[in-house]
Amino acid sequence: MEQKTIAVLTSGGDAPGMNAAVRAVVRSGINRGMRVFGVYRGYNGLLNGDIQEMNLRSVSEIIGNGGTMLYTARSEEFKKKEAQERAAEFCRSQGISGVVVIGGDGSFRGARALTNAGINCIGVPGTIDNDIACSEYTVGFDTAMNTAIQMVDRIRDTAQSHDRCSIVEVMGRRCGDIALQTGIATGATAILVPEVEYNIERDVISRIINTQKTGKKHFVIVVAEGVGGVEDLAKYIEHRLGIEARATVLGHVQRGGSPTLRDRVVASQMGYEAVSLLDRGIGNRVVVMRDGKITNLDINEALDMERVFDKHLYKIAMSISI
Repeated sequence: MEQKTIAVLTSGGDAPGMNAAVRAVVRSGINRGMRVFGVYRGYNGLLNGDIQEMNLRSVSEIIGNGGTMLYTARSEEFKKKEAQERAAEFCRSQGISGVVVIGGDGSFRGARALTNAGINCIGVPGTIDNDIACSEYTVGFDTAMNTAIQMVDRIRDTAQSHDRCSIVEVMGRRCGDIALQTGIATGATAILVPEVEYNIERDVISRIINTQKTGKKHFVIVVAEGVGGVEDLAKYIEHRLGIEARATVLGHVQRGGSPTLRDRVVASQMGYEAVSLLDRGIGNRVVVMRDGKITNLDINEALDMERVFDKHLYKIAMSISI
């Protein structure tokens, strides 16, 4: 029987835990008797021939590292059908019959295109934003939240020392999951997310005033990246209430760092499942977490899903953050 050859790449924004997923793909593939290639810098690596065969030692000591050893990129060129055909032809020239793509929705669209060009692809959700509708969890989310918690806790120390209001912007693009869960975990007075329409007077000013009545003199407001405007919000609070207010944008510090236990384990599970699918000749699927279990979905079905924001959890946050 001809030895099966697969490849693995990381695409889009980096996320802690991507290395754990790469490690799982390489080692589970080799354990099944496959040859496994690492593709560097996302889909650009397939267009430029930037690949290298991996062995067991290629992925030693990476499970605890942030970022991605394969590097990553967003490829505008790969959106063109000619480029997709060229990438598929390169895969065939190397004997590669399947590719594991670790990334977000944009990366999965590339995986679908490559599958349509004749190379089986499996998507693994890797993004700190937790904004992939088909999966209730994405690799990198837990680490990003834990980083945000540490930063907000430190900012709170200063806010408390100065009787100050600190407005903290966390990442997440159009998804408020990091803001919501970080806000709950840090006892934020108010949490602003793009999924819930807000009114500054009702949802920020009134909450601060009501909290002041209970004797509290320092406040933390957590704002999702998709809402933004933290500098203006700080000025408004200071003008409206006469309390010192400062804005902090956490930014890319949330992307880096050693992945948490959860991200390492989930990434390993998902990488293993992706290889299992390719070993059975199955492509055009996305490995997902549903009801706490690792499973897989058709990539077309997955990309058509609409993400559901946890409004019940948001209601809890508003009830206990007083």
